[in-house]
Amino acid sequence: MNAIKLIPVILSFLLLGAHFYRAGLVPLTVLSVAVLLLLFVRKSWVPRLFQVLLLAGALEWLRALYFFAAMRIAWGQPWTRLAIILGTVALLTALSGLVFNNRKLGHYYEAEKH
Repeated sequence: MNAIKLIPVILSFLLLGAHFYRAGLVPLTVLSVAVLLLLFVRKSWVPRLFQVLLLAGALEWLRALYFFAAMRIAWGQPWTRLAIILGTVALLTALSGLVFNNRKLGHYYEAEKH
């Protein structure tokens, strides 16, 4: 059941991986996918790490939004739809960190195995 609650987190990191792959940043692509393996680690620091990484991911989407919108504006092309899409992805990436505030999911990571 916890896996279903983690779907927004998993999708956020897969989208970030695709974004980095499209930019030719293969090491960041691998890191974006590999970090998902930490979801199996039952330590109390894992949720906070993911919240920080998701916030950093949202900032990367906002950086990309600024870069691509500025480029389109300079070329005289429409940029509103791009801004809406990337702004929404940034918001959803940031909000994905809230899944770790779920009580049952929190107990999963607090119940460290020895």
